[in-house]
Amino acid sequence: MSDKKLSQQKKQAQLDEWKAEVDKFKAKVSGATAEAQLKLKEQIKTLEHKIEEGKAKLAEIAAAKEDAWESMKDRVESGWKSLKSGVSDTIAKFKK
Repeated sequence: MSDKKLSQQKKQAQLDEWKAEVDKFKAKVSGATAEAQLKLKEQIKTLEHKIEEGKAKLAEIAAAKEDAWESMKDRVESGWKSLKSGVSDTIAKFKK
């Protein structure tokens, strides 16, 4: 399997995991107080935006030809690392 395909699969799995987290958080919203619901909905919106960013990065990988992938790999990986950090921070807020 090519490095590009492996990267795509890993990132798709991460996106699927994040989507599952969002679904769990959405389920928690209904049982929360009104004030907590506002905060939770804001955090869910942030997570959904980050997931959309992840989908865009994944599409960028998919669109790249193998030779172009090598030249863009470091930039994509760096962007993904930053995205992952932001998602992790937002998820941590839910668990407080």
